[in-house]
Amino acid sequence: MSEPLPTPAPAPLSVPASVPGSLPRAVPAPVVVRLSADGPVVRAPRDGTDLLGEAFAQDAEWLVVPAARFGPEFFTLGTRLAGEVTQKFAQYRVGLAVVGDLSAYTGASGALRDFVRESNRGRQLWFLADEAEFDARIDALREARNGAHRPSG
Repeated sequence: MSEPLPTPAPAPLSVPASVPGSLPRAVPAPVVVRLSADGPVVRAPRDGTDLLGEAFAQDAEWLVVPAARFGPEFFTLGTRLAGEVTQKFAQYRVGLAVVGDLSAYTGASGALRDFVRESNRGRQLWFLADEAEFDARIDALREARNGAHRPSG
C-alpha cells in the first residue's frame, strides 16, 4: 500500500510595500555590468549604441566603462558625441559610469569640467576616478532609497 503524498505548504503571501503596517522591503542592489578597458573605443554614436546593447543583453541597470574605452571625440563637447551617447542611456534608463582619470580632458576644457560636475550631481551619468568610487555611490543611493522605505516613528 502506498502512502499519501504530503500536502505542499501554501506559498507565502506577498504584501505590497504600500500596505500600512507591513514591513518595508529593502531595495535590491542594481544589476551592474563592468566592462574591461580592452574593447571597442567609442568614437561615433553607433559605438555608444553598442555599449547600450551590452547593457540590455545583461539586463543591466548600470554600465561601468573605463574612460580608455572613449575616444578623445567623446570628451570634446563640440563633437556632440558625449551628448548623443549619454542621451541614449538616459532615454532607456540605464546608468552610465565612466571611470578613470579625465584630468587631461577636464584640464583643457572648462565646459567639460562643468559637464562632469553637473553629471556627477545626478543619478544617471557619473564620471568617477575608479570603480571603488562607483561602488560607494551605488551603496549610498541604495541606502537612501531603503531609508525612504522605512516607516517613520
